[in-house]
Amino acid sequence: MIASERKPIEEILGYLDGESKVLVVACDGCSAGCGVSDPEHAAETVKELEASGKSVTGTVRVEMTCNAGLTALMLSQHLAAVNAAASVLVLACGAGIQAVAAAVDRPVHPGTNSIYLGGFQGLWRSEPRCAECGNCMLDYTGGICPYTACSKSLLYGSCGGPKDGKCEVDEFVECGWVRIYQRLEALGRADRLKEMPPLRNFQKMLPVGDSRRSSLWALELTEPEKAEGED
Repeated sequence: MIASERKPIEEILGYLDGESKVLVVACDGCSAGCGVSDPEHAAETVKELEASGKSVTGTVRVEMTCNAGLTALMLSQHLAAVNAAASVLVLACGAGIQAVAAAVDRPVHPGTNSIYLGGFQGLWRSEPRCAECGNCMLDYTGGICPYTACSKSLLYGSCGGPKDGKCEVDEFVECGWVRIYQRLEALGRADRLKEMPPLRNFQKMLPVGDSRRSSLWALELTEPEKAEGED
């Protein structure tokens, strides 16, 4: 599984600046278990968006957004809501966010950060999808993770080695940064590449102590005891 935590609403609204209509996609898998995309918390996010003047065209729930085929199928059943939206906010792990980005022709924004907890990484197995870096950058890169799509995990653009759009490390693999540029250009958001995403903070990849003592880390563990008076 991949554990997730919700991004601050201020960061989410920053992604949505200038976009009045947004579709929310929420995962019923791992991130729901983490309390960031379950129906209650997804509804809270919708209320915050609407309170900030955003119009939510709909909420699409997908059993496991990391299942790319299932995600595409579910979104195809809500085309009116997709087409009415200027962009899509995804409450899911990094793999799920990328699955949504691959299925729609709209900008896709991450509503969560994925945190490394070890173990199995979802259902989209053709290549690595999420580095669980604790501070999702997918808004800057068109819904394609630079850490996993690029063989060198470069954050600020390609190296000098790509030839004919192929990676110099593996000539049979398309350069991740070529993919990112083509995706942003197709969305009319190539100017996003002029903005500098924050440097990778490796401390954010580490789960806090309470998570290490909970069932998120290992099923045989129990939830940490709460302090007296804590909700």
